[in-house]
Amino acid sequence: MPEPSVYALNVRTLEGDPFTLDDFVGDVAVFVNVASECGYTPQYAGLQRLHESLVDSGVRVVGVPSNDFGGQEPGTAEQIATFCTENYDVTFPLLEKQGMKAGDSALFDVLAELTGKRPAWNFCKYVVSRDGREARFFASAAVPGGAEIAAVIEEFRAH
Repeated sequence: MPEPSVYALNVRTLEGDPFTLDDFVGDVAVFVNVASECGYTPQYAGLQRLHESLVDSGVRVVGVPSNDFGGQEPGTAEQIATFCTENYDVTFPLLEKQGMKAGDSALFDVLAELTGKRPAWNFCKYVVSRDGREARFFASAAVPGGAEIAAVIEEFRAH
């Protein structure tokens, strides 16, 4: 039986609008559980740079707010959007706030199934292959534009 595809999921934008990930088929995606009041929050800047430098070559960055770790994303959707825009000029998509525990988020359930790892803190990154059936996990401290993540993005772009 083939691995599940992340890109088969239907999710919602931060504003609550339906968003289908099937548009990502053929692209490499980087999903990150984000929070506005975390020590890793400055990684928004690196995620935005990654987005700007690679979006035209088929790499998508997607932020997924979560309040699961330390209560560090307590804001409403509007507050989160304002924070991201005013502080980091974020233009990559943000999805609705989601829980990270098993059963709280279909997206993170599939990512955990593909990698065997679930976020233990904010700003964990999942790099997902072009067909959405393979993913690699990176812990919070991994730098968005760092060599480790770049190598996996290039590996997935190559096939």
